[in-house]
Amino acid sequence: MTAKEIRDSFKKFFESKQHAIVPSAPMVIKDDPTLMFTNAGMNQWKDIILGTRDPEPRRRADTQKCLRVSGKHNDLEEVGHDTYHHTMFEMLGNWSFGDYFKEGAIDMAWEYLVDVLKLNPEDLYVTVFEGDPAEGLERDDEAAGYWRKHVPEDHIINGNKHDNFWEMGDTGPCGPCSEIHVDSRTPEQRAQSGISGRDLVNKDDPQVIEIWNLVFMQYNRKADGSLEKLSMNVIDTGMGFERLVRMMQGKHSNYDTDVFQPIIKAEEQITGLKYTTFEEEAAGAATSKAQENTNVAMRVCADHLRAVAFSIADGQLPSNAKAGYVIRRILRRAVRYAYTFLGQKEAFLYKLLPTLVEEMGDAFPELKAQQQLIGKVMKEEEDAFLRTLDKGISLLDKAMEQLRAGQQTELDGVQAFRLFDTYGFPLDLTELICRENGFTVNEAQFNVEMQKQKERARNAAQVENSDWTELAAGEQQFVGYDYTEYSCHILRYRKVTQKKAEFYELVLDFTPFYGEMGGQVGDQGVLVNENETIDIIDTKRENNQSVHIVKQLPKDPTAEFMACVDTDKRDASAANHTATHLLDYALKQVLGDHVEQKGSYVCPDTLRFDFSHFQKVTDEELRQVERMVNDLIRQNIPLDEHRDTPFEEAKKMGAIALFGEKYGDKVRVVRFGPSCEFCGGIHASATGRIGFFKILSESSVAAGIRRIEAKTGRECEDLMYVMEDHLKAVKAFFNNAKDLEGVIRSYIEEHNTMKKEIEQFQAQAVERTKEYLMTEIQTVNGVNVLTKVINMPPNSVKDLVFQLRAAVAAPFLCAIGSLYQEKPMLSVMMSDDLVKDHGLNAGQMVREAAKLIQGGGGGQPHYAQAGGKNADGLPAAVNKVVELAKL
Repeated sequence: MTAKEIRDSFKKFFESKQHAIVPSAPMVIKDDPTLMFTNAGMNQWKDIILGTRDPEPRRRADTQKCLRVSGKHNDLEEVGHDTYHHTMFEMLGNWSFGDYFKEGAIDMAWEYLVDVLKLNPEDLYVTVFEGDPAEGLERDDEAAGYWRKHVPEDHIINGNKHDNFWEMGDTGPCGPCSEIHVDSRTPEQRAQSGISGRDLVNKDDPQVIEIWNLVFMQYNRKADGSLEKLSMNVIDTGMGFERLVRMMQGKHSNYDTDVFQPIIKAEEQITGLKYTTFEEEAAGAATSKAQENTNVAMRVCADHLRAVAFSIADGQLPSNAKAGYVIRRILRRAVRYAYTFLGQKEAFLYKLLPTLVEEMGDAFPELKAQQQLIGKVMKEEEDAFLRTLDKGISLLDKAMEQLRAGQQTELDGVQAFRLFDTYGFPLDLTELICRENGFTVNEAQFNVEMQKQKERARNAAQVENSDWTELAAGEQQFVGYDYTEYSCHILRYRKVTQKKAEFYELVLDFTPFYGEMGGQVGDQGVLVNENETIDIIDTKRENNQSVHIVKQLPKDPTAEFMACVDTDKRDASAANHTATHLLDYALKQVLGDHVEQKGSYVCPDTLRFDFSHFQKVTDEELRQVERMVNDLIRQNIPLDEHRDTPFEEAKKMGAIALFGEKYGDKVRVVRFGPSCEFCGGIHASATGRIGFFKILSESSVAAGIRRIEAKTGRECEDLMYVMEDHLKAVKAFFNNAKDLEGVIRSYIEEHNTMKKEIEQFQAQAVERTKEYLMTEIQTVNGVNVLTKVINMPPNSVKDLVFQLRAAVAAPFLCAIGSLYQEKPMLSVMMSDDLVKDHGLNAGQMVREAAKLIQGGGGGQPHYAQAGGKNADGLPAAVNKVVELAKL
């Protein structure tokens, strides 16, 4: 079976078991403060598991894009060096929310693997949780009993808490799990080892691996470490798609399957290098160190290509912060391997993109739709990092030169870490280059510096959450689309400590407060009753509910309150949000349908809108966009809102769905005339409430991504007053001239004329000084030498010494000290023969001589300059140059 056929068979099987087949959620998570990436299939169901969202339908299945590179699940450094670790991978999964539990999950998993896929049951081993007395948890005899229907007793293995008790994090849903492992060794390997598959389960054997994990969520881990029963049992299973394909295709490496081989073949074609598969190596193919490096590099590039491409398709661009930094780090790791081991000194990864799209574009249409953008972003990132690598190599070359001069053989770890931290230059590449030049690197020092950095980052980001204190049962109801004030009670609260600051998070039963989501900032306001007023300083979105941030708890948390939103800020933010919808529409009309939103930020003061477009937007186009938006504002189009609309029906209405966004079965559609979008945010009641729209700037964010920043309403009014005041001030400089533009143009023309005259005068002064100085030249041991201290601007001095070099016969040495506006400068110029034949270096000489004027500088071997503070030292500095020349 091909990979595509295996993926389809999984979906069809669980569809036959009354599971709703749902699309993959985006790999990049945008509205969950606890996660940057989807690292497990259950991430998109967290709110259901936590009880804050309706669990219907209770049976679901999908293939989920996942990324594991940071935090608890960090596989990055293993990727490429073994046969089964990946950054981006597909997780085939089925879920039950309060429907079937352990027996159903075990029976369906066995039926699919053995009856549908025809895996040999003798090769399958299962694990069950052995229990943990410290937690008061007994062995999972229930799961073991169900497994006995399918496998003999010696194929059921006890697993410890690390392997067989699944936890979402330090707190949250958890429970025992049961893993299915496959022994994929050849008969020859089994006979040769003499070890049964049972004894290799969870022993890091590359041929005896886990392919499916059945998690039985039945507990909730509290902040104090204790466990409590979940209100609803949940089945969460995850099967590594790449590993399953490997089993089905009889391969011994994930990279030898048709998931990765098309990409690796493309790498071979571009690089001219050969990749050896596991079977080829087993048959006696050459496995030199160089070949091993080639194999690892090709696996790294094939894997990382997928991670980067899918992340960009989901809307996450490489950057220096948070999720963007992780993507940049993955891409740079691939570039480094291609540069070092595949001989690729120019952008390479983006050339593999067409192959990836051809192989996976049908299952994940976002790849096809975003191919042009993904390719442009990847190439620009690769080019930028290759320039960084070149700079790092140059710095490393200088460091090695200094080691040679000092007769040392080891580069200190502090320098190696600086290369890594500042230029992204990895330790293993530093070690490789040093080794090729006969040097070693102090890795212990490097690790010390790395640990210091990790501790700084950990301390800066450390957040401590207490357990939720439950005051009342129930789910939150958001009423913010219709109200800005509403009577409420606190359902639960918890204390949060970050950077030694303490605040509290509150969940209300009814709330008009919008939690930050989709680029729109959260509401601010107050909780008030007759006894006290509590400021709500921010509202965040977590697990599909608004979490209110306060600095202090109410004296009586059980009391009834009125939740009141700050309407001035809410209205300004809403106006800016509605303006982004109108802007999106106008950009499509002016620039074309290829324009897609790639991010936005909306707050009371301003709006920012990122979109796909492959060239700068002209001033004329921006003016067209502004006029179109303001025309829609003047029409005062009322908000046409459709809540809880079935997704397919919303699409028929013309609503625009964004790549990288997660949509439920029912969505909210927001329409303002011709603008129609999926949106859960807060909007103006009519476009006229925006007042006015003005673009402040248009710029590039990344390859193929442009950014517009703009203001609306009162902010535009304030901006107009500022511009008016500036204009009045400028007019005052020109005696309030009526034709201000004409007067300024006249001044500029006059300035340019005078500038040319001054340049001509300076050129004449340089010529006169040159003629004079040529009479001052002395001959020292056959070398024409000129030393002088003069008053002259720096640019003129540079012209002067170059003219002297052209006019005076070689060999020639010139040292000029100059003074301009009380600032001393030393210039050294010499003929080429003094550099080549006598080994003189103007840059080195000027650095030494400049000490006499309390300065420093440098330059080229034949010409250098240095500035300083001590003008009295100029004569001595000039003479020092001649002394250093040793004529």
